[in-house]
Amino acid sequence: MAKIDVVKVAGWEGPAWLRHGFGTRAGGVSRVYGGETLNVGWTKEDDSANVVENRRRFVEAVAGQGSPMRLVTVRQVHSGVVRVVGTADRALEGSLETPEGKAILEGDGLITNVPGVLLGVGTADCVPVLLVDRQRRAVGAFHAGWRGTAARIVEEGVAAMRREYGSRDEDLEAAVGPSIGACCYAVGDEVREKFAAEFRYGQDLFREEGGEQYIDLWEANRRQLLDAGVAAERITVVKECTGCAKNTDGGQKYFSHRVEQGVAGRMLNVIGIAR
Repeated sequence: MAKIDVVKVAGWEGPAWLRHGFGTRAGGVSRVYGGETLNVGWTKEDDSANVVENRRRFVEAVAGQGSPMRLVTVRQVHSGVVRVVGTADRALEGSLETPEGKAILEGDGLITNVPGVLLGVGTADCVPVLLVDRQRRAVGAFHAGWRGTAARIVEEGVAAMRREYGSRDEDLEAAVGPSIGACCYAVGDEVREKFAAEFRYGQDLFREEGGEQYIDLWEANRRQLLDAGVAAERITVVKECTGCAKNTDGGQKYFSHRVEQGVAGRMLNVIGIAR
């Protein structure tokens, strides 16, 4: 079985309490998506027991073997809604063991300052954004598809961190994770019109080629972080496309809903505070 490959952010390994990582498709027990893959989504094609084991392995790879960290996810609805995970939150009563234990919170962002919690958002082309305030030991994870990006999910996330934890702009760091890039993400007029109407830089996010128009969601979320007050030098863009990034053996590195025509697994993208 392939080793679980967790993509990390350069410079984020320093704090002993910080745990984070962007998932890939390697290293799991699922066989329905070609080979042995790390599908961590409750997809209709995969067996729930496989998902449970894959999630366990991924959390262990990020948090450390034997870690008591609790994974908390969110039922994603392509919105600008950010949920706060506190010490008394019902989400902390969830379980990795059955589909019934999946997210009970609905929205597209999670923030917390609770030790022992690992926040996670699922993707298979959408943009995962992680946020950390090292001074206040607070973190956030956000799911930004084109609709969530248009709904300003990361701006809402930064605002929530300020409101809940007193985060200051100069203390925030962000990472825009692997997702479908402008190289592969052709979209229709609806998307272009939405971004042009919503953002002053909306038209700058598009390029045209071969009669198609492509949107750069990495840049869209980077610009939102800048507008929210996060300094440019504190924003990392991983710049790996889930549509075309390859492993050293030439195989797909990530799950891609678009490339795999809707029959794809899911990655988890997580950040949390170790006890």
